Amino acid sequence: MGHLDGKTVIVTGAGRGIGREHALLFAQEGANVVVNDLGGAQDGSGAAAGPAEEVAQEIRDAGGNAVANGDDVADEEGAARIVAQALETFGDLHGLVNNAGILRDRVLVNISPEDWDLVVRVNLRGTFLMTRAAGNYWREQSKAGKDISAAVVNTSSESGVFGNPGQANYAAAKAAVASLTQVASKELGRYGVRVNAILPQARTRLTEGAFGDALAAKEGEFDRWNPANVSPFVVYLASPTSTLTGEVFLVGGSRVQRVKPWEKDPEWKLITEGRWTLDGIDKAVAEAGLPTGGNTWTANPGGGKK
Repeated sequence: MGHLDGKTVIVTGAGRGIGREHALLFAQEGANVVVNDLGGAQDGSGAAAGPAEEVAQEIRDAGGNAVANGDDVADEEGAARIVAQALETFGDLHGLVNNAGILRDRVLVNISPEDWDLVVRVNLRGTFLMTRAAGNYWREQSKAGKDISAAVVNTSSESGVFGNPGQANYAAAKAAVASLTQVASKELGRYGVRVNAILPQARTRLTEGAFGDALAAKEGEFDRWNPANVSPFVVYLASPTSTLTGEVFLVGGSRVQRVKPWEKDPEWKLITEGRWTLDGIDKAVAEAGLPTGGNTWTANPGGGKK
């Protein structure tokens, strides 16, 4: 008996890397899996049906149930077709893992509008469209009187939550995914849907380009960067036993760590009587000192940082 026997889950970007591991583990736990992957390169260019079909066939060869899908998650009609395929093939939908993503790294001043738009389109718009398509189905079922127990797991990034130079487009999109997760949790909870997000730490096509051999496994040691390490917690979040919702978790190796949402800093706060003056703000900031824990830089005439 698996933890998700008879459940149906969509995993986007499941043809390779972390998504592939998610799909395989969902199938091992008894779920019917829609393996979605456009089959493009890591920068979003191109498309091929092979990766999704290979994973789906691997699942079927192992005795599981899976179907391949090559639709574009960031296309409105494509997102609708993915959900429709799950329903037509398996009769219901219980989980959605928004894993599809691309990179086009550049420093901010060198990012073209096209590179900005495409990265935001896949990482953020794709997550929105898939969640909306699945959410509409669950809302209709709930309003029809059906008892819903469903889950969405989004994929944000450490870059989005903590900031990473050279990834302004990717970081902005992934930060928005984390915020979207909290909003979706509050809105979809009334229909029996839980929504969480992860910040995965793993060796994938996207990270290998940045870190190279630094993430390679050492012989005889636990491979903390293996993407399969991320999947158990994702499957748990999507399982009926989980009650977690509206949260973001750092997941990698042997660690799962909750990431606090934005919160007010009780230690750094400026208060005055009535409206501030610029001189008053300048004096108050000097007395309070620079905020701790942030990246506050003072520019020098030479254009550097000190």
